[in-house]
Amino acid sequence: MSDQDADPKLDVATGVAMPYNIDWIFPRLRNPSKFWYVVSQFVVSAVGIFSKVVLMLLNKPRVYNKERLIQLITKRPKGVPLVTVSNHYSCFDDPGLWGCLPLGIVCNTYKIRWSMAAHDICFTNKLHSLFFMFGKCIPVVRGIGVYQDAINLCIEKAALGHWIHVFPEGKVNMEKEELRLKWGVGRIIYESPKIPIILPMWHEGMDELLPNVEPYVIQRGKQVTLNVGQPLDLNDFILDLKKRQVPEPTARKLITDKIQEAFRDLRAETEKLHRERN
Repeated sequence: MSDQDADPKLDVATGVAMPYNIDWIFPRLRNPSKFWYVVSQFVVSAVGIFSKVVLMLLNKPRVYNKERLIQLITKRPKGVPLVTVSNHYSCFDDPGLWGCLPLGIVCNTYKIRWSMAAHDICFTNKLHSLFFMFGKCIPVVRGIGVYQDAINLCIEKAALGHWIHVFPEGKVNMEKEELRLKWGVGRIIYESPKIPIILPMWHEGMDELLPNVEPYVIQRGKQVTLNVGQPLDLNDFILDLKKRQVPEPTARKLITDKIQEAFRDLRAETEKLHRERN
């Protein structure tokens, strides 16, 4: 027997370490029961209130174009999915940033986002897995590509017209580099039966609210700036890709490149707004 065969924490097919078996989570997220919604409502409400207290009361947020985000969450056409994308500077970005939203959204399991969370950080045991599952987090396995259960499930939620938030950098970007965005977001958008509304956002200051160094304690009195950009009008672009039958790997890269371009402009604008506050 090889070492790989003997190690129960290693997925032999992918070579990726699996600290905990997450296979049971996907059926529950795919077809939530009434019990699931009851528990999810409790978890989402508790996390939403905590996020609002931390962001709005203990710190100093300034949100630009917040009404644009609220309108798209609550009043977009029925059945049309919303895909929000943002940079990822702190482990508290999600759920922390959603503390700026009204209680009717941030504490409502039917309205709050679906979000992907790292399997080796958030889903490491049964208790943690239950908490994040009921918090509408989908376990994503980093390092195995775009054809995995997490991306498939995001596409299914998009087909239902839900809101999905994606950190396309694929990790907490502690160095704040301009990373090449992961193509999973492009696949979600391209394969959604209805083309989603794509809303880019950029934020500054969350890594001061929760620093990326031990002891990982939430701070008070920090300035946080969230800038909600303009929705990306990619409908004609995506329809043209499909009409020309552009191969999916190429299409998802081209779509992701459009998001990367939008990020560059939004980042420069947000960094300027944040500097002016200081």
